[in-house]
Amino acid sequence: MKKYTIISLACAISFLLLNCKKEKTSPVEPTTQFCINENFKSKIEVKEVKTENVAERVHLTGHVETNPDKVVEFTSLVNGIIVKTHFSLGDRVTKGQVLAELKSTELSSLQAQLSTINSQIHVSQRNLKATEELFSDGISSQKEILEIQNDLESFKAEKLRISSDIELYSGSTQKGVFLIKAPASGIITSKSISNGKQITSEGESLFTISDVNEVWIMANIYATNINEIKTGMKVEITSLSYPDRVFNGIISMIPPVLDEESKVLKARVVIPNDDGLLKPGMLVDLMALKDSEEKAVTIPVESIVFSNNENYVLVYTSDCNIEVRKIEIIATSEKNIYVGSGLKEGEKIISKNQLLVFEQIKNF
Repeated sequence: MKKYTIISLACAISFLLLNCKKEKTSPVEPTTQFCINENFKSKIEVKEVKTENVAERVHLTGHVETNPDKVVEFTSLVNGIIVKTHFSLGDRVTKGQVLAELKSTELSSLQAQLSTINSQIHVSQRNLKATEELFSDGISSQKEILEIQNDLESFKAEKLRISSDIELYSGSTQKGVFLIKAPASGIITSKSISNGKQITSEGESLFTISDVNEVWIMANIYATNINEIKTGMKVEITSLSYPDRVFNGIISMIPPVLDEESKVLKARVVIPNDDGLLKPGMLVDLMALKDSEEKAVTIPVESIVFSNNENYVLVYTSDCNIEVRKIEIIATSEKNIYVGSGLKEGEKIISKNQLLVFEQIKNF
């Protein structure tokens, strides 16, 4: 009996020693969580999620055109030969800039007429002076003075007409040529003259100047989209030439009849083009934004984190309570993303430098 008691006591001691050893080798680690520190907090932005109408997007194609009211085609007023040109196709010119020099017999004729009339004026002035002296001596009559004065006024009027014609044609008496000047500021979009070319006053236009600081986007509206596209709709315009640039505009006019050649409606969008990026003839894509009655949670485009083919946002509750949450996107526009699931109105998300926070949470 004593033997069994000793054995039982030994087993109990061994069991206690094993339990003590096991507890010492598996300590419980304290729990931790990610927090945004004060230095980094100033680099993020937090926005509250709102619900808005979903802007549906209708895809259209189109091209860039100049405003026909701001296009000037220049036709010569006289016959002659181009002796020198000072511009090339595509040049930007300013109003009054000399573009070409034209040798013309009409200028020679006008200059000869001007020389003749100057001589006649000079003679009439001398005759008037002499007649006035004779009149003071009682030799000449008042009638003779009036006749000479009338002739002198006629000569001066004729000189003014000839000088106006020379000025109209921008004649240079020094070079003996007409100076063809730009009638408006803009871009040379067509040119049909060169040195030595003979031109006539009834011929084709010599060049075309287009003001491209404002251009028209002509959008094609096919039969399937006629009921969807309305005047006043906002559009986003993109081009393969500028893949990272979006031009914004509003449909200002939709004609009541189809274009005869393409058999589509040509909607007009007027776009400022001060930087000259949009070139006449350039092909573009348009997204017409159509407001719908459907509402959805709306967040800024820049607040999305794309990882492993999924879209995420960082839901902010506090500096130490930030949740990485997957969302479902149902529509997009230039600035907004419309969320189908994953977010609720009133929640807050990180909308700036969220990718940095996402990486820190993932690697925490």
